[in-house]
Amino acid sequence: MNATFSFGSATGVGSLPGGDAREAAKTATGSFEDFPFLAELPARGPGADMIGRTAGLLVELYARVEPSGWRLGDHPGRDTRRARSWLGEDLDALEEFTQDYQGPLKVQAVGPWTLAAALELKNGEAALSDPGAVRDLSASLMEGLRLHLAEVRRRVPGADVVLQLDEPSLTAVLRGRVRTASGYRTHRAVDRQLVEATLRDVVGVHAEGPVVVHSCAPDVPFALLRRAGAAAVSFDFSLLTERDDDAIGEAVEAGTRLFAGVVPGTDTALSDPAGSVMGVRTLWRRLGLRPGLLAETVTVTPACGLAGASPGYARQALAHCARAARSLADNPE
Repeated sequence: MNATFSFGSATGVGSLPGGDAREAAKTATGSFEDFPFLAELPARGPGADMIGRTAGLLVELYARVEPSGWRLGDHPGRDTRRARSWLGEDLDALEEFTQDYQGPLKVQAVGPWTLAAALELKNGEAALSDPGAVRDLSASLMEGLRLHLAEVRRRVPGADVVLQLDEPSLTAVLRGRVRTASGYRTHRAVDRQLVEATLRDVVGVHAEGPVVVHSCAPDVPFALLRRAGAAAVSFDFSLLTERDDDAIGEAVEAGTRLFAGVVPGTDTALSDPAGSVMGVRTLWRRLGLRPGLLAETVTVTPACGLAGASPGYARQALAHCARAARSLADNPE
């Protein structure tokens, strides 16, 4: 990755409310002049949700909707076609609103471990239960991501593409907390070195640009993600505890960018922009980090996706992120 890569100061996480691709693209690009993102609209139904959307990217592996969730099958069906069609619609809208754009542009896909925890094998158990299935799934995902990234670069030639891997289940995978199909047991914890190696392989697909790993679950494994090659980690700032201080301090000193989710993801009254980033400034002081590093290191985002918000609040939250980032840059102390 180019060491001089310039991230934007604020962006969205991925999902937005509603089902209108053009409206979503207009919001995702208009809210962030220096760091737009490809919007996801899960309200459209199966195939527009994060798991279905990424399942649609897989190469030579296909998934369909069952009552229990997404299940791997042998051939593409209606659900795969629907997922690919919606992604095409979203890319058309993004292309329309990024004419002549130059700069960072973020696209999102589910990472290998959350995908393995969510996709079922034919026996109804998670792919996570079978190491061979996890390997096949990761290889298929890597090939699908290569094609997807090439398509984004073709449609928005001026973009420096940032790939975000969504890994909300990563901590549960590491700790053996993913439930079996019966719900009575959990799958055993996956070896940390295997988790790291698989992530490193998938991160390596995007050699042309940076990869950010996003999780809005507690106890994000910052050090593991850094070792796996993530250039940035995206997280819900409200879930941090002082236990995370050392890992965050080490990440910042190693050059990892922080996507700090400080704006609530569902409708609420928003404080002033400076108030939204007060916690970030407090963390910086606690870690003894140079205030000037703040704007260079932090991208402001919502705490998680905005699919559960009202359309009006979603627009307001994204605009608030941009203002909060300006506040952080103007007054880092």
